[in-house]
Amino acid sequence: MGEVVEKITLVNVGDAINLRRGIIKEVDVRQLTVDAIVDTGAGPLVITEAVRQKLGLDIEKDTSVNLAGGVKQKCTRGEVVRIVWKDRFSHSNPVVLPAGETLLGVIPLEDMDLRVNPVDRCLEGVHGEEWVQQVR
Repeated sequence: MGEVVEKITLVNVGDAINLRRGIIKEVDVRQLTVDAIVDTGAGPLVITEAVRQKLGLDIEKDTSVNLAGGVKQKCTRGEVVRIVWKDRFSHSNPVVLPAGETLLGVIPLEDMDLRVNPVDRCLEGVHGEEWVQQVR
């Protein structure tokens, strides 16, 4: 199938809340647009430590993950970030690795009602242009 890479915008949710409450201005909301590898073998959003720092996300907890090939690695989980793809969004406590690529896993994909189109190597809505969220 080949690699699927999509542009997503990551937004510091704490900043977005403070904006709504009038505590900060829109220019102070930390956000970053990145190229994310769509990884259907990963569950959550995975970001690097450099991305976490640019977004100003605190560390929620220390944890460990199984990487490809079964290698276990210690990492952290960051505080909540909003993932925006076109007109859709999801929220996630991202796994933070020291280095590597941003990975968009299946949990946010399902939440945004997205699937991989292997022919065009892109994301598309499971229900076309309509964003349908499952609640069962």
